[in-house]
Amino acid sequence: MTENSHGISPALQGKAALVTGASAGLGAHFAKLLAAHGAAVTLAARRADKLSQTCAEIRAKGGLATSISLDVTDADAIASALAEAPFDIVINNAGIAAAATAFDHDAATFDQVMDTNLKGAFLVARQTAQSMAAQGRGGSIINIASILGKRVSGQVAAYAASKAGLVQLTRVLALEWARYGIRVNALCPGYIETDLNRDFFASEAGQALIRRIPQRRLGQPEDLDGAILLLASDMGRFMTGSEIVVDGGHLVSSL
Repeated sequence: MTENSHGISPALQGKAALVTGASAGLGAHFAKLLAAHGAAVTLAARRADKLSQTCAEIRAKGGLATSISLDVTDADAIASALAEAPFDIVINNAGIAAAATAFDHDAATFDQVMDTNLKGAFLVARQTAQSMAAQGRGGSIINIASILGKRVSGQVAAYAASKAGLVQLTRVLALEWARYGIRVNALCPGYIETDLNRDFFASEAGQALIRRIPQRRLGQPEDLDGAILLLASDMGRFMTGSEIVVDGGHLVSSL
């Protein structure tokens, strides 16, 4: 794969991409990845200041990036922001977590997690897929799920339920939208090191969890690059309704 003078790969040249939850962490990483491979990327999140900073970093490297302020739980805001913006690639990355025992999970917190992680992904997918279908362009929608959508852990009832629902939603949308040339797949990361969890994984409890991963290490954001590029590009053109697990072997570890 060759690169141009800016170091940008042409694999996604001419493609328009949307990444939600792009203000930090994996969302910002995915936006930079797609831009580095030639896509014109729209970064969406609620924190406009963070989005501007990431866009500036992308442009400084010769990439194309714009940003929009977006609350994925607000159906009207999604319709307004995305109605006139056709995309070829959509990464549903916006998500939140809440740690508490099931007894202590209050209803408001449960609703907030489900609204963001599951309903929000559905609303964004539906809006962008309608544009794809109307224009006959097809496209790729990638839902960022989790290994906790396929295997359980304690004190994450809302999060695990939302991610399991997202995996099943992925399958349903893939079935319904295949006729329009729209592919819908899920990426299920294991434990990936980010600024938000770095201190925990440096603790005794975090180190104990790492020892349960067969590779005995945390994933890095770039460990997800291959799966994202496969699903976003024509390399994955015969893949829809799939879940790709990237977890260092965590799901197959012994009980």
